[in-house]
Amino acid sequence: MSLNRVLFAFFVILALSLNFGFFVGDIGVRAYHSLYELFGAIVISLIATVLKFGERSHIGALLLASSLVADVGLLGSAAVMGYANHVAIGNSVTFVATAVSLSGGALIANIVSVTLMIIEASTLRR
Repeated sequence: MSLNRVLFAFFVILALSLNFGFFVGDIGVRAYHSLYELFGAIVISLIATVLKFGERSHIGALLLASSLVADVGLLGSAAVMGYANHVAIGNSVTFVATAVSLSGGALIANIVSVTLMIIEASTLRR
């Protein structure tokens, strides 16, 4: 068992679970979507993306691409929430729904990433 593979899988699965935790809840209710959880999802997703650099296989390129899509979705979600908190007056349902929708796209990208990771692990031979 390689420690590098364990850390890689840990961060990929943790990114998925934190993203899911932010996504779950009524789409228009701000109280159900924690900004701290969004921040954690962004940090862990960026760490997972950095760990995917250097992979030279085709599946590695797909893993990196899906991780970059998740990063863009989460950063977009944070930008919308930041705009809603600091520029717009109040947290309207539109801003919260947009941020949650963007994190939903990132969630799909994280699911693709975990699926690809499982496929890669199942094709490895001892």
